[in-house]
Amino acid sequence: MFKMTERLAKIFDTVVERNPGESEFHQAVKEVLESLSPVLPKHPELGEKKIIERICEPERQIIFRVPWQDDRGEVQIHRGFRVEFNSALGPYKGGLRFHPSVKLGTVKFLGFEQVFKNALTGMPIGGGKGGSDFDPKDRSDDEIMRFCQSFMTELYRHIGEYTDVPAGDIGVGTREIGYLFGQYKRITNRYESGALTGKGIGWGGALVRTEATGYGVTFFLRELLKERGESLEGKRCIVSGSGNVAIHAIEKLHELGAKVVACSDSNGVVHDASGIDLELLKEIKLDERARIEQYAKRKRSAHYEKDGSIWKIPCQLALPCATQNELDADGVRALLKSGCMAIAEGSNMPTTPDGVRLLLESKVAYGPSKAANAGGVATSALEMQQNASRQAWTFAQTEAHLDDIMTRIHEDVRDTAEEFGAPGNYVVGANIAGLLHVAKAMVALGLV
Repeated sequence: MFKMTERLAKIFDTVVERNPGESEFHQAVKEVLESLSPVLPKHPELGEKKIIERICEPERQIIFRVPWQDDRGEVQIHRGFRVEFNSALGPYKGGLRFHPSVKLGTVKFLGFEQVFKNALTGMPIGGGKGGSDFDPKDRSDDEIMRFCQSFMTELYRHIGEYTDVPAGDIGVGTREIGYLFGQYKRITNRYESGALTGKGIGWGGALVRTEATGYGVTFFLRELLKERGESLEGKRCIVSGSGNVAIHAIEKLHELGAKVVACSDSNGVVHDASGIDLELLKEIKLDERARIEQYAKRKRSAHYEKDGSIWKIPCQLALPCATQNELDADGVRALLKSGCMAIAEGSNMPTTPDGVRLLLESKVAYGPSKAANAGGVATSALEMQQNASRQAWTFAQTEAHLDDIMTRIHEDVRDTAEEFGAPGNYVVGANIAGLLHVAKAMVALGLV
């Protein structure tokens, strides 16, 4: 990373002052600004048009009340968010997260990251994010439906296939998207398939969308290794998390010859030296929605550690696929000590700033999230493309498109890092490449 210039430091100070208490948003902005010092001399228009200042300020921030009634007849009140961050490249695009930790700063950090990530895909989509502090865990299907209907009753007026296209994220899968889309269709009286992505197959969804983020991060990791003359074949891996992203990363890693020996959830870690049994994991996490402890109870070769650290398990490859700031400096030290040669991020901003610094100093192959986990939103854009043309592609067609997009993202990030004097630093490459794609459009569109 580079030292911030005085001008960039002033921009950061202004962001902190105008957005008090939003530490995750501050962290995301700082990481980008620390990459940009070599850009300004080559692109003076960024300063003249105040592009960086404008890109740090969302175009629109929407906060609303979500009242709903639980199965006991009690009224519950939650807060809904949609931050429409930047539409220079296309309609706002980004997921909805339902989790108790969601607050405005969370959504703004995710939306800011989404702007750069979406730009890297090369698809015509802007960046946004949304969600609620509602927790779908342990709620009945009827309660989730009532919540989603109330949430969409407000959100519908802000979205549309040419305006803002939400998708899923933590706590929002095909079930939730179905309830949200049903209410959108009912209110608008339009079957506007492209207004939401992550829909079910048979009613506007795209094959590979469920698998896309996990598959995409694995394709990116493959390219990272290829750059160093290595491959996935026979490598011992750990994957944090056991949700949608983690499960499908494990699936693709196994297909490409790697061996995943550990995964986790918020309660603890499972270590299975014989290799994670993917079908058993899917049964427990996707079908039964149970805790990962059940895996060790059913698989004799597995060991479960409550509140354990997955980063202490020896590996050659690590994929953080759970949540933000899950991998700290101590976790990075443990990975480096065990001989880990590459890390690719499947979740959004999973590594703390101290952890990132250690990774960059260590010279291990490191794929940051805004590049490595772009497969989900890329396939969402492919779903929009199919909706617009009334087509349904095969699984193989869509996966081939995804593979091509992730390969091109890797090339863009690698080449940009080299161009701006930081060869091998994919954090710098991703931040600068994403910024320049958005900045060129912002300059062309004028002061809007």
